Amino acid sequence: MKLIRLAPPETQIPFLSFRFFAFALSGVLAVASVVLLMISGLNFGIDFRGGILIEVRTAEAADISVMRDAVSGLGLGDVGLQEFGEPRDVLIRIAQQPGGEEAQLAAADLVKEALAGRVGEVEYRRVEFVGPKVSAELIRDGLLALALALGAMMIYIWLRFEWQFGLGAVIALAHDVLVTMGVFSLLQLEFNLSIIAAILTIIGYSMNDTVVVYDRVRENLIKHRTMPLIDLLNRSKNETLSRTLMTSVTTLLALLALFFFGGAVIKGFTFAMIWGVVVGTYSSIFVAGPLLLYFGIDRLAASKGGSATQDSA
Repeated sequence: MKLIRLAPPETQIPFLSFRFFAFALSGVLAVASVVLLMISGLNFGIDFRGGILIEVRTAEAADISVMRDAVSGLGLGDVGLQEFGEPRDVLIRIAQQPGGEEAQLAAADLVKEALAGRVGEVEYRRVEFVGPKVSAELIRDGLLALALALGAMMIYIWLRFEWQFGLGAVIALAHDVLVTMGVFSLLQLEFNLSIIAAILTIIGYSMNDTVVVYDRVRENLIKHRTMPLIDLLNRSKNETLSRTLMTSVTTLLALLALFFFGGAVIKGFTFAMIWGVVVGTYSSIFVAGPLLLYFGIDRLAASKGGSATQDSA
């Protein structure tokens, strides 16, 4: 393990000394994200804007590049192709067309004609129109899922530790979610259901990292009852730094492989995950921990019940 330790055991980085800079940076990023969301908004995908879904099956293994070339020049706006199920199955997503149902049917017919000329025999297994009502319900359900995840995490940390820990963790998680959405607004990357899934995954990842730090804080509250809180927090972060870096680096290696070699279909999802891992690691070190210094900790209450790590083992 010494060969792959990313932070030596004697590391003594004064993390809390950077708290003012970290809070200023996080504040600027959060305000900038809110401004971007208000001005530019999010580039909602078909899931949220409505559109046409066409499920096709080709006679042989589908050539996505050929099919994409066939439909990209039809002037239908945002068109996405995704393999699923068997190699012969492809899901085509088309942005909602101006006009009513007739305009959507006409767009579907154009796609069928284009594929017939380039791909050959194609079986159309499903043609559906995602209307504004369904899109509004998906937006509402996605936001509800994010709110419930944050609320459930706060309740868990509150019960597991103390209310100061729960509040600090949720502020850090809200920071991660807001900054991630701000990046998508800045770059105008497509925001769809898969990005909601990525953000929920980021919440779980960031919370796991934060719990490890908080658990070490509680252990040190028992071992070092008279140590000043700022020194105790620095000690806890340094003791968990190697684990934090190892988890982040190995996760990023897998995500980078998916980003560069996984194809265009999952680039948005993997980008959100990569950004989320970076921001989540930053917030668990420079946001969640230092907040405890300002919220205050009841040393006697926080040190009761043993460590979460020991309990789970």
